[in-house]
Amino acid sequence: MDLDAYVAAHGREWARLEDLLSRASRPRRLDGAEVDELVDLYQRTATHLSVVQSAGRDAALVGRLSSLVARARATVAGGRRAAWSDVARFLRVDFPAICYRTRWWWIGATAFFLVVAFGLGTFIATSPEAQLAVAPPDDVARLVNEDFENYYSSAPAQDFAARVFTNNAYVAAQSILFGVLLGIPVLFVLFSNAVNVGIAGGLLAANDRAGLFFGLVLPHGLLELTAVFVACGLGLKLGWTVVDPGGRTRSRALAQEGRSLVAGALGLALVLFVSGLVEAFVTPSGLPTWARISIGVVVELVFLAWVFGPGRRAVQAGVTGDLVGDLRGDVAPSAA
Repeated sequence: MDLDAYVAAHGREWARLEDLLSRASRPRRLDGAEVDELVDLYQRTATHLSVVQSAGRDAALVGRLSSLVARARATVAGGRRAAWSDVARFLRVDFPAICYRTRWWWIGATAFFLVVAFGLGTFIATSPEAQLAVAPPDDVARLVNEDFENYYSSAPAQDFAARVFTNNAYVAAQSILFGVLLGIPVLFVLFSNAVNVGIAGGLLAANDRAGLFFGLVLPHGLLELTAVFVACGLGLKLGWTVVDPGGRTRSRALAQEGRSLVAGALGLALVLFVSGLVEAFVTPSGLPTWARISIGVVVELVFLAWVFGPGRRAVQAGVTGDLVGDLRGDVAPSAA
């Protein structure tokens, strides 16, 4: 094949396609006839590329046509571009909808945690034998008088915030991912954290430092623990989906819930980032205890209003938190 003659015969079409592609990247620059022309030229150029590749003697021409075809394919197929509107929709609709839809799971996780933590804490606070079984008196005295309070100022605030965020994100990720194992490990994660809180609270209460305990835990702990409870709720919901897919095939149900969990994890990362900032900059600050706790209550109420306001309305409108169709890809038909 004479490539020079082939280029001369079709060069104007390629130039025209390149011009249309340049204009197509600018909003409302192509009319209906030009869009049809672009699609036609894309199909023709794809054929031309195949012919030139079969000749295999001009790498530069193959590269030029390959680039044209790739750009045209992206334009014709309408490749999705990330936009701030997607972020806004996620924050306004998708994440609060996920939290609201799974609310009974994480409310149940909250109740479980509080029963274990307060039950164990009360037992330790009122039982000298239990206190001795937990730790030697010298270790308890060091925890009560030094370590517990000093922990929150053990590093520069920004470093402490990063460390707290990393640890909490790890716990939340465990809670979510373990859901696929029927949710059983999620209960263990929840129980172990409740035990840790109960032991610390019980030891401080036994030594008349309950005010210190709640004054240091509540400013950040309200939001932080709520995020962990939501993560546990998401994990438990996934575990129950394995047992009861709810009229869907098990693979499809797990795919839908799994995609929602990914979105939920992203939202929880933001929530934990906020709680980490509070723990690093507010909890150890010199503000009065009532002011620090008030800040914790405010951020917690903002989160709950976010979930039970926009989240409730989104769920009522049919939003599940799953990815929208163009992001989740094609789904093969299957029998229910």
